[in-house]
Amino acid sequence: MDKRVSGVILAAGRSQRMGRPKALLPIFGTTFLEHIVHQVRASRLVDLKIVLGHRPEVILDRLPDLEPATVINSRYREGQLSSLQTGIRALDPATCDGLMLFLVDHPLVDPTLIDALLECFSQGGHPIVIPSFQRRRGHPVLFARELFPELLAASPDEGAVAVVRRHSQRICHLEWESDQILVDVDTPEAYQRWIQPHTARS
Repeated sequence: MDKRVSGVILAAGRSQRMGRPKALLPIFGTTFLEHIVHQVRASRLVDLKIVLGHRPEVILDRLPDLEPATVINSRYREGQLSSLQTGIRALDPATCDGLMLFLVDHPLVDPTLIDALLECFSQGGHPIVIPSFQRRRGHPVLFARELFPELLAASPDEGAVAVVRRHSQRICHLEWESDQILVDVDTPEAYQRWIQPHTARS
């Protein structure tokens, strides 16, 4: 039986290395955030939460249609874990078997990948599902509901990585055929290398 999994997109950071909001960077004729939202909504994920933090009005003024799915992390300066925790608290655990974590600076996702991760989770019983390319872990990452308490209790210094490490023997690594799951667009140079060609074609 398919399990019910919600998508959580983290887009709360200050984008200091990029110099402008990564959520609003252009890709495929749209923005990073809109593109990820479109992929999530075309998949079998049952719900979506978008976590904003630094100057959320800048993003919502540009993308007002996303406001109903948005939650605000007032503690975004404490790091990525605080945004994940904000997303978890926004979910209804009674109707959610897990969450799939998307990072706004990893925009090259698609419904085929999302649904393959869901299938692995539904069939295998693993509490963590991670896509990999040539043994290198990528994104998005799926966490079962049973790990929510550990994620909420995790130390900001260690983050979700500590939870992943603690359950390293229970991870389903889904080998994927594309290195796009590894693409992290954190700087203007990374944008120019990985995304600019897609934007030019679109």
